[in-house]
Amino acid sequence: MTVPRLPFRSRKDIRPGEPGGEETRAHVAGAASAAAADVAPPPAVEPDPAAAAFFDVDNTMMMGASLFWFARGLAARKYFSTRDMAGFVWQQAKFRIGGNEGNPDDMLTIRENALAFVAGREVSEIVRHSEDIYDELMADRIWAGTRALAQQHLDRGQRVWLVTATPVELASIIAHRLGLTGALGTVSEIVDGRYTGRLVGELMHGPAKAEAVLALAEREGLDLSRCTAYSDSANDLPMLSLCGTAVAVNPDTELRAVAKARGWTIRDFRTGRKAAKIGVPTVAAAALSGGLVGGALALRRRNKFPF
Repeated sequence: MTVPRLPFRSRKDIRPGEPGGEETRAHVAGAASAAAADVAPPPAVEPDPAAAAFFDVDNTMMMGASLFWFARGLAARKYFSTRDMAGFVWQQAKFRIGGNEGNPDDMLTIRENALAFVAGREVSEIVRHSEDIYDELMADRIWAGTRALAQQHLDRGQRVWLVTATPVELASIIAHRLGLTGALGTVSEIVDGRYTGRLVGELMHGPAKAEAVLALAEREGLDLSRCTAYSDSANDLPMLSLCGTAVAVNPDTELRAVAKARGWTIRDFRTGRKAAKIGVPTVAAAALSGGLVGGALALRRRNKFPF
């Protein structure tokens, strides 16, 4: 090995008792050692292609419902009025409290109108707004603890996907901003580069999440027994039960009980103050993340309220 010449004084150039002599010798020794060292690039993470992690978004990866903040961002851009915004939040709060989710007719209406508020809009336009809305309203609401859990999987060479009822375009932006692998989200019908306002299949909710994970596992060769799923909601029990490891993050009452009964890990990153601060938009918007926004907006449109 050739040691490069360094601009330093030899021993004979440093006289005993000379001020700074010891510091100079230490500097020279350090520089010479560093120059002579064999330097290799940082070790790459060894890929673990058969294992992966799946994270719910709303109240798991971020505070509140992503679709609520998305709708709020669109309202600020005059896609619809604040009156509409308040109206569909109230409608969804009543929907959740009234427990009408099991009504087949109601659910059919929800599916048909879930994305009515973007019908006719260009996909590129919504994607552009989604990027700005994430930066403005969502980035500061990411749970640092959950993000750290995702990073642990990445550091082990595992891939990490978000699994959410949020439109896949927005979900993919969130995943990209967080440095994750990708996202499984609700897919909208697109014709000639514009949204029709209809869904392709179902909302990415409940059993649909498990189906999406199964399909991805088959395509990517994942061993689900070595995969981990994270969620805050008992609605995601199908996905949580599908993976070899399940973690309840900021769990609701039902999921907490199930997690305790099954011996699942529980991670709660909330504090009383934060929970109080985000409680109202979270409760009211929980339905929004299930794709219910469009139903209320569609109702308003039929009743000739301004959009």
